[in-house]
Amino acid sequence: MKNVKTTQENLETAFSGESQAYQKYAAFAKKAQKDGLTNIAKLFRTTAEAERIHAEGHLKAMDKIGSTLENLEAAIGGETYEFEDMYPPMYEQAVKDNHKAKKMFGYALEAEKVHAQLYIKALAAIKEGKDLDEVNIYLCPTCGYIELGILVEKCPVCGVKSSTFIQI
Repeated sequence: MKNVKTTQENLETAFSGESQAYQKYAAFAKKAQKDGLTNIAKLFRTTAEAERIHAEGHLKAMDKIGSTLENLEAAIGGETYEFEDMYPPMYEQAVKDNHKAKKMFGYALEAEKVHAQLYIKALAAIKEGKDLDEVNIYLCPTCGYIELGILVEKCPVCGVKSSTFIQI
């Protein structure tokens, strides 16, 4: 007899698969664009967006999108798990193996700490009944570090110049 899964388990599997497909196709689109294959890049980007739509639908069906306060609490939990529990052993193993993954694992480990702190700041604002004061939000395209307000000279996680940051 086949292993019968609940709809909730199926939703979690589908959300994970669609989320990974989104990221994969977005990365494939960048590569195709770099290779000068504009229409193939466009196809990858469009399919990535379709996968994102599927993932968001599954997330909604799981009732995992709550109030902004609840979403911030969930985000803080996720980011904290990543920098406290998930990434440290991954980073240590990659260093032990001298694997190229150690670079991004290290970046992610440090950037996730910042993400959690930023969400904590946003949660405090929500609890005061307001939005964040900062209008300018910057993203390091190399490591995922986020800066609010005034742009730093260079990324404190990976060291790239702030001129490469993306303003959101």
